[in-house]
Amino acid sequence: MKTVIHHSLPGSDDITRTVLPGGITTLARANFNSPSVVIGGYLPCGSLYDTDDKLGLATFTALALLRGSKKRTFQKIFDNLESTGASLSFSAGGHTAGFTGRALAEDLPLLLDILADCLHHPVFPNDQVERLRTQILTGLSIRAQDTAEMASITFDQIVYGSHPYARPDDGWPETIQAITRNDLIDFHHLHYGPRGMVLAIVGAVDPKTMADQVASVLGSWHNRSQPDLPPLPELKSLKKTVVRKVKIPGKSQADLVIGSSGPRRKDPEFMPASLGNSVLGQFGMAGRIGEVVRKKSGLAYYAMSSLNAGIGPGSWDVSAGVNPANVQKARDLIWEEISRFVDKGVTAEELSDSQSNFIGRLPLSLESNAGVVSSLLNMERFDLGLDYYRRYPDLVRAITPENVLAAARKYLHPDKLAIAIAGP
Repeated sequence: MKTVIHHSLPGSDDITRTVLPGGITTLARANFNSPSVVIGGYLPCGSLYDTDDKLGLATFTALALLRGSKKRTFQKIFDNLESTGASLSFSAGGHTAGFTGRALAEDLPLLLDILADCLHHPVFPNDQVERLRTQILTGLSIRAQDTAEMASITFDQIVYGSHPYARPDDGWPETIQAITRNDLIDFHHLHYGPRGMVLAIVGAVDPKTMADQVASVLGSWHNRSQPDLPPLPELKSLKKTVVRKVKIPGKSQADLVIGSSGPRRKDPEFMPASLGNSVLGQFGMAGRIGEVVRKKSGLAYYAMSSLNAGIGPGSWDVSAGVNPANVQKARDLIWEEISRFVDKGVTAEELSDSQSNFIGRLPLSLESNAGVVSSLLNMERFDLGLDYYRRYPDLVRAITPENVLAAARKYLHPDKLAIAIAGP
């Protein structure tokens, strides 16, 4: 029987949440307005488990899952997906390895079977491992010549210091070279398992049917060796402003990132900081930063601010791409705007505009099955509650200019900033 959704936003009345005996959590929501289905999920086996000498192992392992299994060769996996117009991909971050896929509703059993096959029984063929290694190394070579990427990596190194978040998840050329096929096999054997896995499915299938199909292919999975995630160490705040430059010869653009650590996703300051960040460097033509640095002064190709919040301490930063001759001018203007933001906060009108923007764009972000899958995973990952997006407008409206100012003053200190610059 088809489930009819009466509310445009997902909630506890139309999300079916099931926990399988092995520890897999499934979140399912029907949408019969689309003939397709989208899946997404994650497992707790990210780069936090990587050693420094083999940094990138978690990412390498995740990317290699599709390269062949006991049931299917790499070509067979590709053919099965392509013949039905389906897709499946894997990735990895600090805490988790993730996956996304889509298919027509009638092909969901095939998509889930391929997912389970790759998760359970990857074989890491030698030839495919070496091809993938070459691709990763090529990507790292391109990264090393990208001024924005290198400024971002350098910024993380300054802000996070000895914290694991200071390391790039995809590693370094020398660490990728050091990884062997046996390392991939051992990492998979130890870390991949059902405990802590989350799988969200949205589309033209009854939620109970979705949950049953997941149970049929993943319900018997077990791995008694699965370790707990290592605890995150306490992040030490900067005691003074630190400037670090990365020289990349031959570039016509320099990129800079200026900021500090920020709140975790579950911290009470997250919502005030998020709305404040919109005013600082997101709203309209990139907020105050874009208005001053790009529009009025014409110093930047782009200029904006970002708030990055997750399970552990996040970051709050301003980034800009400029002519190398304008780095110091842009840096000074950004510092002035951050100082003014911390000193004066936001006006009631600026906050009201950002609140309207946050509330208005929420339904747009949930128009697609993929958008709903992302929202379900977000609610589960950060324990926000199944009715979070129903409560979201009230949570946004409750924020005051005083809340924003308090969050800004807690995290942004003009005399204790990380400044990373990459360019010629």
